[in-house]
Amino acid sequence: MKKVNWGIIGLGNVADVFAKGFQFSSNGKLLGISSKNLDKLNKFKDKFKIDKKYCFNTYEELLKCDDIDIVYIALPNSLHYEWILKCINSNKKLLVEKPATLNFKEVENIQNNIKDKNFFFAEAFMYRFHPQIIKVIELINKNEIGKIISMETYFGSDILTSLNFFGMKIRKKINKMHRLYNKDLGGGAILDLGCYTVSFSTLIASLISKFENVEVVNKKKEICVTGVDINSYAELKFDNGFSSKIGASFTKNLGRKTKIFGNKGEISIEDTWLAQTPYIILKNENTKKIEINNNKNIYSYEIDFVSKCILENKNELDYPGLKLNDTVCNMKILDNWLM
Repeated sequence: MKKVNWGIIGLGNVADVFAKGFQFSSNGKLLGISSKNLDKLNKFKDKFKIDKKYCFNTYEELLKCDDIDIVYIALPNSLHYEWILKCINSNKKLLVEKPATLNFKEVENIQNNIKDKNFFFAEAFMYRFHPQIIKVIELINKNEIGKIISMETYFGSDILTSLNFFGMKIRKKINKMHRLYNKDLGGGAILDLGCYTVSFSTLIASLISKFENVEVVNKKKEICVTGVDINSYAELKFDNGFSSKIGASFTKNLGRKTKIFGNKGEISIEDTWLAQTPYIILKNENTKKIEINNNKNIYSYEIDFVSKCILENKNELDYPGLKLNDTVCNMKILDNWLM
């Protein structure tokens, strides 16, 4: 079977977990890597058995490599925009880690740059390709809970509290240079975690009917000393009548739960984003627990899906992947939530 050759720029934690997905992929191969940190580059090379000739110390060199079909941008949020534009100028297909950009203005400019070009752009939300989400879409389309009315979806854990020697909770000191708390690096709970809840909300809303406008109301935010949000909530009001309560937090154990409500029942997902415990609770006339087959690394589903679209010579992802217009819509909502 023909395989798509992938390259990764930026070798942090997300690149590591993404790269592990290739061992389960049927149509994708990790061919090349790039990092400005030679120690990271060599460790990544050894860990994933990358040929030395495809290990690059500059991102530009990887973009110039003709053997690489698509680049996965795993850089800090603040660098996404720059390297998306460089991929476009190099005519190199790309999958960029979420969020695609820091704001709506950046993604709008990307849209203008891609317009009228035969170019493949995709934003990475691995949860959308897992069988768990595919099953949820199927249940909704089969009218198992009737007309969809609303949902609640959350992503958060208390990463700023630890226990001292006596077992008492203490607040950790915030590292101003860490990407999660640094405004210049695109930190904050909304951009890091809230983008998941927004993207899932727009996905479910689209199953009802096409929508044009989304109002962001009931916004609540806790801002830390570095100026980024660490605990944020809002409600999305879609012009097709659907609504979604969303939350993202570095200080509250919100979990990864989602509930979708219809006029005849509801669907509950315990682990929406990582699917480490993949099952769905369906409540209508009866209550049923639906176990989901989970025989792969969650990122391998994304790798296979994106690779398939490339092998079929498509310029954007098939449903339920995000198209560029979806990324633009979601970024507009995130901008509003951040205001």
